[in-house]
Amino acid sequence: IHLFGVLLAILGNLVISISLNIQKYSHLQLAQQEHPRPYFKSVLWWGGVLLMAVGETGNFAAYGFAPITLIAPLGCVSVTGSAIISVTFLKDNLRASDLLGMTLAFAGTYLLVNFAPNITQAISARTVQYYFVGWQFLIYVIFEILIFCILLYFYKRKGMKHMVILLTLVALLASLTVISVKAVSGMITFSMTDKMQLTYPIFYIMFIIMIASCVFQVKFLNQATKLYNTTRVVPVNHIFFTISAIIAGIIFYQEFLGAAFLTVFIYLFGCFLSFLGVFLVTRNREKEHLQQSYIDFGNIPGKQMLDKIQPDSNSLSYGTLPDGSDSTNSQSGEKKEV
Repeated sequence: IHLFGVLLAILGNLVISISLNIQKYSHLQLAQQEHPRPYFKSVLWWGGVLLMAVGETGNFAAYGFAPITLIAPLGCVSVTGSAIISVTFLKDNLRASDLLGMTLAFAGTYLLVNFAPNITQAISARTVQYYFVGWQFLIYVIFEILIFCILLYFYKRKGMKHMVILLTLVALLASLTVISVKAVSGMITFSMTDKMQLTYPIFYIMFIIMIASCVFQVKFLNQATKLYNTTRVVPVNHIFFTISAIIAGIIFYQEFLGAAFLTVFIYLFGCFLSFLGVFLVTRNREKEHLQQSYIDFGNIPGKQMLDKIQPDSNSLSYGTLPDGSDSTNSQSGEKKEV
């Protein structure tokens, strides 16, 4: 049954990778048009959104068949898969660090799948209720709320928008997300295979927690991607999310209860390899820059196209022409010709 959950998670993450690259390709195609349309009017972009929904559904279902500590770290498949697709179809550069990162991520995934806790839990409403009022979870939630409030105070009142603060807020919410996702998915699975569980209030409590935590996660994650480069946000967010999800699975669902020390050590080593792999794949990967000129004499009717002045892609100001007499002469010659 764990294997089925693993396959769902891997396939879901691969579909998400494909969807992200389709959306990226759609944006590139629209930007190259003479009169670009809004992206939400592109059939290709909506196809990417639909595929992402399918992938997320696969991830959601996977939590109903396997432990959190097994499913959550498999998010590295999405990052490495996206890199492979970008290199293959979008003609991104393949670097040595990409190959090393993919190798480490695959090795880490292999260790995670083989050394994750081998437990079989039937997630019924009564089981979720039992865990929900357990002293371990109550202490954990109080501790999380305390940290969340402190970080939110610094973020809102003090204006501290450091990436670590934002992504820690995301990770704290993510722990509640994975707990509630597994509860909802598990109760739906239990209802399909055994007795109906959707009539219990705990199902709807977990459903509300799942939706609310997801919404606020997206808010803080969007803020992080606006302020910082995606190549920095993605690996840190993956690491923070995975650690938070693992801790949540251990405390709420007691997934490592009775596990041998060697098993836990190899599992954690697999997590480390996947973290390192994601970091190497995303490290220093520059964003695609569209070649669109700011000044193009070719667009003036009856005039010859002489040159383009392109701003520095990493600057907010316009580009400058080279210093020197050659540049000056070139400019004066161009003015006369025009």
